[in-house]
Amino acid sequence: MNLNEWFEKGLTPDEYINGMEKNKEEMVSLYKTFMVGNEEKERLEKLKNKGLKVISITEDWCGDALLNNPILMKLAEAGGIELRFLLRDQNLELMDQYLTNGTSRAIPIFIFIDNEGNEAAVWGPRAPQMQERVDKGRVSLPDKEAADFQEKQMEFYKQLVKSYVTDESIWKMVSESIVGALSSVK
Repeated sequence: MNLNEWFEKGLTPDEYINGMEKNKEEMVSLYKTFMVGNEEKERLEKLKNKGLKVISITEDWCGDALLNNPILMKLAEAGGIELRFLLRDQNLELMDQYLTNGTSRAIPIFIFIDNEGNEAAVWGPRAPQMQERVDKGRVSLPDKEAADFQEKQMEFYKQLVKSYVTDESIWKMVSESIVGALSSVK
């Protein structure tokens, strides 16, 4: 299946949001609150005549998707980029072509495609600066064999997701990272 066929199989943003069972309220809130910066708008404006489309491989339970998908939605609107969502667990054939570090089905993954269905750019699952924060947080966790590892890990992820919903500097970082990935589009 080529990327245009995968795109056609995807859910529209409304269909995706309406089908969400987890993180819906937080994602919609972030979508309503986030505003695309002027610099990103200018860079996206230059892409409007390219006919780009984007596929988000995602799942509603994913904290990173909660952060990144609404930002992508706003960027897509600003850039005239048509967007579709594919649920990772129902589309492993595509997901397995975009593994993080060649091994992990980490999401979301954004696949930008041109009119012919060729891959133009790929982004995800996190902005590099967010990956650094996550890596630092994981290093501070107790050893995996420790009795309190699970508790501390859940506490860390809860705080991380809370920052995703409230920290506008994170939103800007993600927005700049996604738009930066599009800088290679000719």
